[in-house]
Amino acid sequence: MKIRPGVATDAAALAALGARTFSDTFLAENAPEDIAAFTAATFSDAKQAAELADVATRYLVAEDDGALVGYAKLHRGAAPDCIEGNALIQIARLYVAREQLGRGTGEALMARCVEDARKAGHDAVWLGVWERNARAIRFYERWSFRRVGEHVFFVGSDPQTDLLFRRAL
Repeated sequence: MKIRPGVATDAAALAALGARTFSDTFLAENAPEDIAAFTAATFSDAKQAAELADVATRYLVAEDDGALVGYAKLHRGAAPDCIEGNALIQIARLYVAREQLGRGTGEALMARCVEDARKAGHDAVWLGVWERNARAIRFYERWSFRRVGEHVFFVGSDPQTDLLFRRAL
């Protein structure tokens, strides 16, 4: 497996993998129309291309034999008040294809996120995770993220609670 920075030509593959992994992870516990609305609004080729071009956003792409199997999206921007730090960066997404779960892809992406954030001078990373995503919560806790708050995150028309986690670097 190889991890590299995302580039403009990754837009369509990121859109497809993002929509697929989001649906794979959350469809069983959400209304199909809310999942469809969220994925349509979030994972279009054009939206991914715009995010790849945004200087405040960085993608890290995991490839296995040339196929995209996971990615992380890091974003510099405003953080909720409960996230302390002067030089913060958000791990806005860390998505791994279902067939890659348990194969080290998430670990490799997280290690690279932490390493890149440190090298860029950030003093903490933060993220939000759905309160009912126990697998992801355990993963982040193993990586020394600590819960510091919560906020509302809409999936389609459904307001859900995301737990906010922070990790000092």
